[in-house]
Amino acid sequence: MNIPGKYSLLRYFKQIQVRWQVPSNSYAKKSDTVGSLVGKRKKVGKLGPVMEKKVLPVEKDPNILVNFVCGSNLNKEGQDIQLKSDNEYPDWLWTLRTGKAPPLSEMDPNTLEYWKRVRKMGLRRNNLLAKLKKF
Repeated sequence: MNIPGKYSLLRYFKQIQVRWQVPSNSYAKKSDTVGSLVGKRKKVGKLGPVMEKKVLPVEKDPNILVNFVCGSNLNKEGQDIQLKSDNEYPDWLWTLRTGKAPPLSEMDPNTLEYWKRVRKMGLRRNNLLAKLKKF
């Protein structure tokens, strides 16, 4: 290929550049709406599709609240689990700790839970000290 002058060289490079440009087709236009799984259309905001809040039904009947475990039925048909009397449940159920974890001084040092707690407290202390460093 014979390219005589600098202007011819510029024209040659422009031709190469035009050949390698990405075609600008209109097949991938931005849409104003995005389809959802339910089939409803949602508006697109600056940060993506705006999600509509799903309102869950809340049980307000006091008789049902006292006698059933509300929300335990995951199937569409059927009903929630009915509560039994206290003597029908095992004894260990009533001895479970439901409050805060015991302090470290009350725990036995020969247990795995004790050493997990000590390690966690050490990691927290080191992270706090690392935050205090100037650089």
